[in-house]
This record gives sequence, structure tokens and C-alpha cells, in this order.
Amino acid sequence: MEKGLIAISGATGFLGTALVKHFLSEGYRVRAHAHTEEKADQIDSGVENIVVGEISDDAMIAKLVTSADFVIHTVSNFRYASGKAESYRRINVTGTQLLIDAAAEAGVKRFVHCSTIGVHGDVAKTPAAEDAPFNPGDLYQETKLESEEYVRSKVGQSDMEIVVIRPCSMYGPGDLRMLKMFRMLSKGRFFFLGECQENFHAVYIEDVVSAFAKALELEGIDDEVFIVGGPDGYLALRDYVGEVAKSLGAEPPKLTFPYSLFYTAATLCELICVPFGIEPILHRRRVRFYKNNRAFDTSKAENRLQYHPSISLQEGLRRTVAWYREQGLL
Repeated sequence: MEKGLIAISGATGFLGTALVKHFLSEGYRVRAHAHTEEKADQIDSGVENIVVGEISDDAMIAKLVTSADFVIHTVSNFRYASGKAESYRRINVTGTQLLIDAAAEAGVKRFVHCSTIGVHGDVAKTPAAEDAPFNPGDLYQETKLESEEYVRSKVGQSDMEIVVIRPCSMYGPGDLRMLKMFRMLSKGRFFFLGECQENFHAVYIEDVVSAFAKALELEGIDDEVFIVGGPDGYLALRDYVGEVAKSLGAEPPKLTFPYSLFYTAATLCELICVPFGIEPILHRRRVRFYKNNRAFDTSKAENRLQYHPSISLQEGLRRTVAWYREQGLL
């Protein structure tokens, strides 16, 4: 039976690539978006067609959504401290606004938007649920929040249903964002800043994909927001790093330095480098990794979305390390 056509923005990203693979395997027709021709070459040959261009390009967006039954929006800009503020707004906000408006105009049945737990920032009261206060801590998180709010403002303005997913920290084969930490741990070069008793909440990529599949297919969830995390829940950052070290067969880090010292140094690095478009070797977002409290209540997704994550942290890390080694990255 024909399952329909899904248009996926950011189909070459970590999440987008996994979504393309899943929905093709489930018998959906997939139209994939890539930012450049070079990126387009990475997309699974099973897709119906590939649309190439900037997410804020009206003509590209029209091609992406025309005749689509569903749209999954995963595009966001990669965070660089030296990145221009304008790029965050153009990609995260303007691109999202143009895409959802075009999708509604094209008669899309359901729009699934990938947000981030970052809209909650450093969580004061944990575990935080979907209705926890917003507290974005940087320009990336601020623009992601603005884009999510725009998406939700469109509920009821057309026949198109809208669902928002806020994934916890995604990891797994294909992810390069956390590779630096894995490399440092494998070489015994990782160290802590502060006590690192704040929480960290991870989720394996396959479990995230299962949440998006539910968000696309389940009836009666228009205007719902879901936080999705792994089956083990959250744990102190120091313990999480210890699990990563264990998966590598490495010793857990023993060195701890003052958090405030490094945060001050990161601030100075940004003040010196950013005005010249130079990516600083140390920046505040990276330092805040050691201090942000991220612990979430995923019971709404489990009960309302029928989301049941199955990949434990230990198993997910084992698979991730194996992939890094297969690719010659470790």
C-alpha cells in the first residue's frame, strides 16, 4: 500500500541521514534536501529525488514541498563561535518560517519539526518536562526557540498537523559532534572543569528515529511537543564521561580544573578571535558543556507518543566506538 511522500530537510545531516534510511526501508517515498551538490552525492540512491539549495531559498523550498504528504524539518546551522549572527537567523528562523508556510500552502498533511532540549538551556529544576521554562543560553538556542515558537503559532491556521520533537543529546554511528571527546578520552587527555555533577541526558540515534516515525504516523497528536531521551534516563556528567571511557577501554579522567578559570579564558578568546572571523580554540559554549544541567522527564513521549527507547547507553556507546574505529576516526 502506498505510504506517501516524505520531504526531509537536512537529509545529509546525522539525523537526516538516519531518517532517510528508515523511511525508505518502511516503504515510503522520500524526497531529500541537501545544501550543496557535494552533500547530495552522499544521499541514499533509493530516494525519489534530491533538491539542492539553501534552506532560505524560496524556489528550492517550493520544489521540496510540492506534492509531499509529510515534511520532516531537521535543518539547523552548525554552531561555531565565530559564526555570523545573521546565519543563525537565516537558517534557524527564516528557513523554518519559509518551509512551514510553504508546506501549509502545498497541502502537506503533517509537519514534524526537530527542535532541541537546548531551548530549556541550563535546567534549574530537574527532571524537566515539555512545559519547563525556556532558558536558551546562546544564539543557537535562542534562534531554535524562536523557530519552534513560529512553528507552533501555525497550529490551526491550515489543515496541516504539526508535531515538535526535542531530542536529548543524540549520539551513535555517523555522529561527529562528540568525536573530539572520544578521541581525548582514548588518549588520556580529557579533563573535567568543576565537579561535573550536573546531569547529562543522551539518546541513541535509532531511538530518535523511532520517535520521529511515531510523530509522523500516530493519529491525534496535532500541536504536541515531545522530549525524547534514552532508556537509561540521565546521569551525572562525570559518570557519563566514565561510561564513555569504559566503552573505549580507557581509564576515566582524573584531572579537574576550576570551571571559572576556563570560562574566563574562553570569554577572552572569543573577544579576540570572533571579530576577525577566527574560530577560537576555546569558547564559552564548549566550556558550558561541563556546567549545563540536562535531565528530562520523557514520560509524555513514552505514554502519549508510544515511544519506547531500547538502546542502552552501554550498547549505544559500544556501537558508536566500533563505528569510529571502522572509519579510522579513533
